[in-house]
Amino acid sequence: MADSAGADIPAERTPVIAVLNASSDTVTLLRDALDAAGFRTVVCHIPDIKQGGVDLIEFVERHAPRAFVYDISPPYDANWRFLRLVRSSGAVQDLPFVITTTNKPALDSLVGETEAIEIIGKPYDLQEIVAAVQAALLSRS
Repeated sequence: MADSAGADIPAERTPVIAVLNASSDTVTLLRDALDAAGFRTVVCHIPDIKQGGVDLIEFVERHAPRAFVYDISPPYDANWRFLRLVRSSGAVQDLPFVITTTNKPALDSLVGETEAIEIIGKPYDLQEIVAAVQAALLSRS
C-alpha cells in the first residue's frame, strides 16, 4: 500500500480489518476485495467463536483490527443478540463494524434507529463493503 506521496506504507501501519462470517466462500471474497484495496485482512468463522474454538478477545489482541466486517445470518434475532454481546466486549467496544446480511429489511427492523452501524444486504457489491470500511476508518480518525 502507498501513502499520498507514493511511498510504501510499512505493513505494521497497514490497517487490519477482521472479517467474521460463517461462509468460507464469502470470507475468501471479502478478504480478496479488502486486501486488493490495501488492507491487511484477518478472518474468523463466527461458529468458531460461538462454540469456543476461537477466543475473540485473544483474536483481537493478537491481530489488533481497526474495523470489522461481520455477517448476521438467520436466525437474525439470535445472531443480532450475539453481535451485541461481541460488541460489548472491552476489546472491540470502540471499533467500527460494517454488518452484512442476507435479509437487510429483517435486520433493519430488528436494529431500528438505535445503532450507528452500516448494514449492507445481499446481494452486495464487494466495493460497497470496501467503501463502507474506508468510511468507518475515516470517521474514527
